[in-house]
Amino acid sequence: MAATVLVVEDEKEIRELLRRYLERAGYGVLTTGSGAEAVRLLGEGGVDLALLDLGLPDVDGEEVLREAREHGRVPVVVLTARTGVEDRIHGLRLGADDYVTKPFSPTEVVLRVGAVLERARGASAGAAPVVSYGGGRLRIDETRHEVTLAGVPVELTPTEWGLLTALASVPGRAYSRYELVNRVRGYEFAGYERTIDSHVKNLRHKLGDVGPELVETVLGVGYRLGWSRDP
Repeated sequence: MAATVLVVEDEKEIRELLRRYLERAGYGVLTTGSGAEAVRLLGEGGVDLALLDLGLPDVDGEEVLREAREHGRVPVVVLTARTGVEDRIHGLRLGADDYVTKPFSPTEVVLRVGAVLERARGASAGAAPVVSYGGGRLRIDETRHEVTLAGVPVELTPTEWGLLTALASVPGRAYSRYELVNRVRGYEFAGYERTIDSHVKNLRHKLGDVGPELVETVLGVGYRLGWSRDP
C-alpha cells in the first residue's frame, strides 16, 4: 500500500504543487493549510509522513511538530523560509527528520520524502538478528526496528535510528559528519553536516546517563560507538 503524506502548508499554490508531485510519485496525499486540522489528522492516524510548514496562521508549526512526535512518531520533513543554520538546528532539535528551505525543488522534496520513509520503514523481513553491545546493555533489533537499553525500550526518530545503527555497524570506528549525513540521509546538501550534531545531542539525551560514553565524540573527526559488540 502506498504511503500517505500529509502536506501542511498555508500557501495554496505550494500545497497543490507538492500534492501533484507526490501523487505522481505514487504517494497518497492529504493537504491542509491549518495547523489545527493537521493536529486532528495526525490524531486520527493513517499518516506515514508529514511535510510541515512552520509558518502556519493558526497553530504554531512547532506545536504541530510536537504532536507528530507524539502520534506514533510520524516522520516530519519541515518546510520553511528560515534559511539560517541555527534555524535548521532548532527544528531538528524539536524532532524534525529533515529540513527543506524555500524556495525548493519539488523533485528534491519528493526525494527527501522517499529517503525519510525508507528509514522509517526499518529493516525488511529477514534482516539481521538482535545484536547486543556493552555486555548486553544495548540491544538493537533491526528486524523489529527496536532499541533497548538495560531492558528499557528507547523510542528513536528515523534519523536517530539511522545514526545509531550506522555507528553500531562498526563499533569503535570513527565516522565523520559527512559520512553520517550520507549513510543516514542517502544524499547530501550544503550545511547539513553541522546539524548532525543536533541529532546526536537528541540521541544521547534519549540514551540517558550513558549517552556520551555510548556515542563518543572524536575530536576533529566526528563520532563513534563507544561500546564493543558482544560475541
